[in-house]
Amino acid sequence: MARSRSQARFVCQSCGAVAARWTGRCDACGEWNSLVEEAATEVMPKGLGVHSGRALTRVPLAGAVAQAPRRETAIGEFDRVCGGGLVRGSALLVGGDPGIGKSTLLLQVVARLATMCRCLYVSGEEAIEQIRMRARRLDVAESPVDLASATNVRDVVATLESADAPDLVVIDSIQTMYVDTLDSAPGTVGQIRAAAQELIRVAKRRGIVCFLVGHVTKEGVIAGPRVLEHVVDTVLYFEGERSHQFRILRAVKNRFGPTDEIGVFEMGDRGLAEVANPSALFLAERRGDVSGASVFAGMEGTRPVLVEIQALVAPSPPGTPRRAVVGWDTARLSMVLAVLEARCGISIGPNDVYLNVAGGLRISEPAADLAVAAALLSSLSGEPVPADAVVFGEVGLAGEVRAVSQSDLRLKEAAKLGFSRAIVPVRRGRGRPDWPLEPLEIGHLTDLLPQFQTLP
Repeated sequence: MARSRSQARFVCQSCGAVAARWTGRCDACGEWNSLVEEAATEVMPKGLGVHSGRALTRVPLAGAVAQAPRRETAIGEFDRVCGGGLVRGSALLVGGDPGIGKSTLLLQVVARLATMCRCLYVSGEEAIEQIRMRARRLDVAESPVDLASATNVRDVVATLESADAPDLVVIDSIQTMYVDTLDSAPGTVGQIRAAAQELIRVAKRRGIVCFLVGHVTKEGVIAGPRVLEHVVDTVLYFEGERSHQFRILRAVKNRFGPTDEIGVFEMGDRGLAEVANPSALFLAERRGDVSGASVFAGMEGTRPVLVEIQALVAPSPPGTPRRAVVGWDTARLSMVLAVLEARCGISIGPNDVYLNVAGGLRISEPAADLAVAAALLSSLSGEPVPADAVVFGEVGLAGEVRAVSQSDLRLKEAAKLGFSRAIVPVRRGRGRPDWPLEPLEIGHLTDLLPQFQTLP
């Protein structure tokens, strides 16, 4: 006989794994104290008969495809990250740390779009008066944006199905929404999954652009089931340090544009202002005569970005030397240090090593290896890297410096900002490249050592 009686189960709020009993640690993802008791009311599904469904309508792969129309927001950095504008019927998930500016950014976006289409801002965390206070602070209080404070998905869906449905809706946040047919509390895995699927289903059928604001865990990923990121069209992360005024909007998934694209904003008294030239902003406080700093010419999506990498190698007290990294991969730093010691004979092991990417930007591409090595050697020798030089290149375990993609775009951006030299990998192609800077080509990491004469 099928088991239809409700039974208690424990669901991990980080990964969605189900356990029969409560344990302090989830066996699937390793998260502590994340199991929450929920009532399982689902009935075991019956078998599907051969004649219980309809045959799918099949069409050939080849065929005409209409270009998806886009609606620009007039915020250039936001449109860049979205791939050129918002696509009708798309679902976008925006995540970020508490207080980083997610609600501020989306309120500014809907205020710009409200003059061109009907926009609805639904808040499950704030009252109407609180949103109006923020709008006055941002100087957008006169924009024709409709506001609502609700947490029941049934009410939101009824609004989207009405005759005067909006063209764009913001749900702030998806963790506060609940479906009244489920017994679990708002914010649980089941509620987040059901609420998101209902909202996205209606938005796609009616052609409504749907923004979902998502909370993040202490590891920096969006809380709730991973399926939440799979069902949406675009996933945007809003990053930044609270001690910095810079904010980075990064696309990690985009069905209608390039991924790993970034938009740079500056937080001020009147909200977020877009930064058209982030390289100049990141290098604004740079001093070229200081040892332990190098300028890295990186790529963020299709945009070249120049940023300063700072390193400090200091004597360590007896014991285990410390390795502290901000804005880069700790494992990558350990690899560069090991290559310097094993392949170049540079002794760094007994020292503390601190590495920082200035401006609050986080770098993930391997092309920063050579810039990090140059900053480390500069700090160790006390000699500054040439102030008019940019550095990029990937370092292999044998100490070889490998070529990276889009070198021409990196060098053009550096030349635009006044740099005249570049420390780059050896070009493997035929002929001499038409580079706008004077190149110093490095084939092996040992070729970089003569730049620092006083290395110990």
